[in-house]
Formats: sequence, structure tokens, C-alpha cells
Amino acid sequence: MTVGTANTGPSLATAKSPSALDGTDLAVLRVLVEEARTSQRGLARRIGMSPPAVGERIARLERMGVIRGYRADVDYGALGAPLIVFLGVVAVQGHDQRNLVRDLGGLPEVESVDVITGPLDLLVRLRLRDHAHLRETLFDRIWPLHGVNRTETFISLDSMEPKDFGTSFLAALLGSSLPTDASSRIDER
Repeated sequence: MTVGTANTGPSLATAKSPSALDGTDLAVLRVLVEEARTSQRGLARRIGMSPPAVGERIARLERMGVIRGYRADVDYGALGAPLIVFLGVVAVQGHDQRNLVRDLGGLPEVESVDVITGPLDLLVRLRLRDHAHLRETLFDRIWPLHGVNRTETFISLDSMEPKDFGTSFLAALLGSSLPTDASSRIDER
């Protein structure tokens, strides 16, 4: 399971400042990122707190929007969608890109949509069965969308296993914000 990996929620520009969180909050997040199915009792034991105190921390982090949810890490290839395609989209000049992002996000094949800088306006990640499914999706669903000027298609030939960004990012934050004794207590298993 993963914590807070959905594309919805605050952007980096509006995200909560790490300074609003203390070392204990970061320690709770680090354990949840490593294993979201950890019980409150197990989490409390790992960071040296009582289960009710950990429960209060988790509830506060959820209210703040720092923890956005708990999700299963699904292998979509095993479910019949092994082909990953990145689609660069140039929008029609003057078209409201928010509408195009919404329309693209409504397609079942679309895994994510990012508004980007550079010669392209959007980067869309698609999950597809095969090349015929790609052709059908482009011709019948994406190209007819109002606001699409042109697209560039990039087929993923291979990819690295996703790195554990959350754990290393939180460890770096913990290293810069916790006293030595607290950080060593968190690392104990």
C-alpha cells in the first residue's frame, strides 16, 4: 500500500509547509509510507508513543491534507493493461486547459494528466491493452476532444521499478528536523 500518491490534492505551491509539521509527524508519515497497513499500536511502538496519541496525530495529518488516503499498489499489466504510453498534448490556443484536463481525466485509459511547461501543454499517462487499443483511444476518444490541437505519442519500452521516494524524502526531512535521540528511536525495528 502507498500513502498519499493520488494526483488530487494540494499542489506543491499550496501544500502545507514542512515547518508546520514536527519530527513526530514526520516519523508517523515515514512509517506509514514504508508500510501503510501498520496498525496504530505497531506504529506507536516503532516511534515510542501511545496508540491513542498516534491516532490523534494521524487524524490531524488527514485533516491537514498531508495524508490524502491509503491505496493498494495494483499491477495493471496483470489486469490486462500492460502498455504504458505517454501522450504529449498541445492545446488549442486560448482554450481553457482545465476543461481539457477534466475531459482527459474522465477517460478510463488515462492514469494521470500533468500540466507542464515547454513546447507541450499536457503530459498524459495512458494504460492500454495493446497497439490497437492505443489507436482506438487516440482516434475515437482523445483527438475528437475539444481543445486538442495536436499530440505526440511516446510508447514506454521499459521502466524502472518506482523508487521509494516517500521514505527517502521523509528521511531527509527527519534528518534535518529531529534531535539525534528521536531519529535513532524511529529507526529501531
